[in-house]
Amino acid sequence: MNKLKSLLLLAALMPAMLFAQGWKSKTLIKMGDKTITAQEFMDVYEKNNVKSDVIDKKDVDEYLDMFVNFKLKVTEAEALKMDTLPKFVKEFEGYRKQLAKPYLSNDEETENLVEEAYDRMHWDINASHILVRCDINAVPADTLKAYKKALALRERVLKGEDFGDLAYDKSEDPSAHDTVVNGRFYKGNRGNLGYFTVFDMVYPFETGAYNTPIGELSMPVRSDFGYHIIKVNSKTTACGMVTAAHIFLVVDDKDPLKTDSVVREKAFNIYNEIAKDGKNWDAIARRYSEDKGTATNGGVLTPFKVSQIVPEFIDVVKQLNPGEFSEPVKTSYGYHIIKLVNTKGIRSFDDEKENIKKRVEKDMRAKASDEIVMKRIMKENKFKEYVKVKDEFIATVDSSLNQGQYVMAEGVKTNKVLFKFNKQKYTVGDFAAFLKTKTNSQPFMSPAAYAYKLYDEYLKTETFAYEDAHLEEKYPEFKMLVTEYHDGILLFDLMDKEVWKKAEKDTLGLQNYYEEHMNEYMWGERIKTIFVVVPTPDKVKLVESLLKNDLSIDSIRSIIKQADLRGVSAKSQYFQHGDNVDIDEIEWIPGKIYTIPSTVDKMTRIVKILEIRQPEPKSFREAKGLVTSAYQTKLEEDWVESLKEKYNPQIDAKILEKVKSCY
Repeated sequence: MNKLKSLLLLAALMPAMLFAQGWKSKTLIKMGDKTITAQEFMDVYEKNNVKSDVIDKKDVDEYLDMFVNFKLKVTEAEALKMDTLPKFVKEFEGYRKQLAKPYLSNDEETENLVEEAYDRMHWDINASHILVRCDINAVPADTLKAYKKALALRERVLKGEDFGDLAYDKSEDPSAHDTVVNGRFYKGNRGNLGYFTVFDMVYPFETGAYNTPIGELSMPVRSDFGYHIIKVNSKTTACGMVTAAHIFLVVDDKDPLKTDSVVREKAFNIYNEIAKDGKNWDAIARRYSEDKGTATNGGVLTPFKVSQIVPEFIDVVKQLNPGEFSEPVKTSYGYHIIKLVNTKGIRSFDDEKENIKKRVEKDMRAKASDEIVMKRIMKENKFKEYVKVKDEFIATVDSSLNQGQYVMAEGVKTNKVLFKFNKQKYTVGDFAAFLKTKTNSQPFMSPAAYAYKLYDEYLKTETFAYEDAHLEEKYPEFKMLVTEYHDGILLFDLMDKEVWKKAEKDTLGLQNYYEEHMNEYMWGERIKTIFVVVPTPDKVKLVESLLKNDLSIDSIRSIIKQADLRGVSAKSQYFQHGDNVDIDEIEWIPGKIYTIPSTVDKMTRIVKILEIRQPEPKSFREAKGLVTSAYQTKLEEDWVESLKEKYNPQIDAKILEKVKSCY
């Protein structure tokens, strides 16, 4: 029974509670046909006062006056349609685009990708693959066919077939097979891609390799090239950048003096000679190495990454310490005796972070980040796609699309819905209109493949456009920020027109204002001086003697120039109290000369007081900056009064009292 009473009481109180909060959505300010709610005002007030660390916080009444004046100017700007001018539209759209960026991107995912890349930098992978080619723009049926083919090849390896043999026979990567180029035989790699690390391969392949345990096979991995079955041969600590030297001997079976057996024997003879005394490496490299580009430099190669050298070479490098050299090793080029000079390891995360981030943003990883954002937008906005409608429409697309002159087939029902966000629908007709904007020819793709590619582009474009169009209603803080920029740009342009430039151009009004307010721009008591700066002590006495004579500033400058007193500068200068600490400390007596040395810049100031000037108005030229500022203030005040008469701003006193009660 008590619980029932409580529920009844709560039900009775609910309307009052809702009303108590509902006042914030009511109109606080009305000017012309524009209304501003209490909530709008409070949001701005709190941002600029209560929730910020400003030095001079304004009370509600004071801030309300400022806010009303600000909104009057914005209202006038909008009435003048300044927000429709091309200059304003371009500037505002640029600002809004920058403000929207964080809402249309995934900073958290970017950070995750940066950290993932840094972790992978610490490892070198050696992997093999079997490739089943599949065009990135293949239609779904062809994509499925390629996937099944890759899956079947994987099963054959799992059942015991040799990976290298199968890669040699079935991989559609040409490097897996033996080839002859310009009469020279090149042995295929049987699927072995050698060593690589982060950013060396396309991102999907890289991920497949790093996520596959050593000695095991991946599931088919999709890249722009097709489907890959990846076998990881090894995963070792990263070398980073390697500097190595080699003594190289060419193998050429067509030359009896360069057959494999002959060159191998020669290579081991050279190795034995080096082994006697490692100090003779450079001399032996110059004498025997057939890599003429490096022989004269002790065989030192340009620093390289593991992906830039054949795997047999890297296998040896990974076993050496700096300064050590290897026995001869055979590669597809010949025999190498390898000496490790040094390796440049991976720097700290803080040192590498910015560089990695730039690469991530340019890499396919950026696409992965976009896809995450798209999925989030779709989920939040009840995205629904009608795949059957899409497939039926794309089946009607002909070669006119590939020719860049798309013509829709007859009988297509353009009002069918392809997909929708909430209640907003995107029809076949909308997509067809998008296809008509694609005027570049694509002769190497089928019409269907090109249409599917453009559909993905259209879907991505509209997904982000939908989110962008609803940012203001989804994120109040974004709406407030955009409004601030909108009003701020308008205000600047209108103030420039009505106040700042107006004051500059109205020279007569400026002069009249000065004459009416001349006594507001006064000099205090001043002294007129000859002020000389002397750079070195040896010239002080000479300058002092000059100042003792009754010479004009021009005469003094002329003598300084004739005497070639370099670094000495002299000028006629006025000082009033507060202008200069040294001047404030001396006694102001006409004719008196003061020598003021400085321990800071080692220069000496010599001052001769010529006369004392009593307080007097500044000339128009002297006061122009201050006069212009004051005149602008007057123009603004008069203008605001006229805007008040025009738009008659009215404040709801009851709502204002509720606002005040919150602070």
